[in-house]
Amino acid sequence: MAKTYEKAGVDLEAGYESVRRIRRHVESTARKGSMGGIGSFGGMFDLSALGYKEPVLVSGTDGVGTKLKIAFALDKHDTVGIDAVAMCVNDVLAQGAEPLFFLDYIALGHNIPSKVEAIVAGVAEGCRQAGCALVGGETAEMPGMYEGGEYDIAGCTTGVVEKSRIIDGSKVAVGDVLVGIASSGVHSNGFSLVRKIVADAGLDWKAPVAEFGGRPLGEVLLTPTRIYVKPVLEVIRRCGVHGICHITGGGFDENIPRVLRPGQGVEVREGSWEILPVFRFLEKTGGVDHREMFNIFNMGIGMVVVLDPSEADAAVSILESFGEKAAVIGKVVPGEGVVIK
Repeated sequence: MAKTYEKAGVDLEAGYESVRRIRRHVESTARKGSMGGIGSFGGMFDLSALGYKEPVLVSGTDGVGTKLKIAFALDKHDTVGIDAVAMCVNDVLAQGAEPLFFLDYIALGHNIPSKVEAIVAGVAEGCRQAGCALVGGETAEMPGMYEGGEYDIAGCTTGVVEKSRIIDGSKVAVGDVLVGIASSGVHSNGFSLVRKIVADAGLDWKAPVAEFGGRPLGEVLLTPTRIYVKPVLEVIRRCGVHGICHITGGGFDENIPRVLRPGQGVEVREGSWEILPVFRFLEKTGGVDHREMFNIFNMGIGMVVVLDPSEADAAVSILESFGEKAAVIGKVVPGEGVVIK
């Protein structure tokens, strides 16, 4: 018992209890290539077990941002771990990589084992959805840095892709189509504006909202980020994919051009997919310009796959077979930037 350390605000016994609680969640994410177990100083993965000829590793790191403030307000912590995984694995997927393993970092003012377990259970669920192993992490108790039960969570993932199969936008051509895959909601971007809209309108996170069928506002906004790994990897295997865009911060305007070459732009047809009620609510409540919404939020499209028009029907069919909602939402055109029609 480290009594002196406990007087400084760090409870080592709670840390040991947290590790005991999360062990089963971590073990549930094991996959081919994962090695070792919880408690090692480093996470290990056997890349040779996968049979790649020219493996290229693709890594990504991200956090959940101020969406956590809503989790604090509702005292609901079992979904933000999914968000942390999703933000990372969807990014490496955009270059054609299969996520292999994930590590998380949780920093909190006071270690409450049940809360840590809920967070890590969400991380494990995200890893299972993505098919990657949770091979390690860190829980840092830092009294004085995080007050009132607050915390931060971030993570990183590493994926692999054959060198010859890297998707970098170099094959994107004028005339290619954009297949949009539906989002589950706001995902994990734009929450500084979301929180301002809610605060300015004097709304309660726990209050039911008619536009959401009576569901509490905070519950709707905490809907976890959709993980697209398994369906999109299948599209990559069976179709000639030229580019993939993860629609995160900056919405359509910042993310779609990342796979375009000079002299290329896109036309997006509004009405070819469902703009979710949460975006209509935020636009109306916050008085946000409609076009600006596309420069902030995903507007109901969480990922875009760019391919030849002849491949579009096959791609949509594959995505729908995985339970995704998908549609052709636009095309690559001469010019620059994103035009919403």
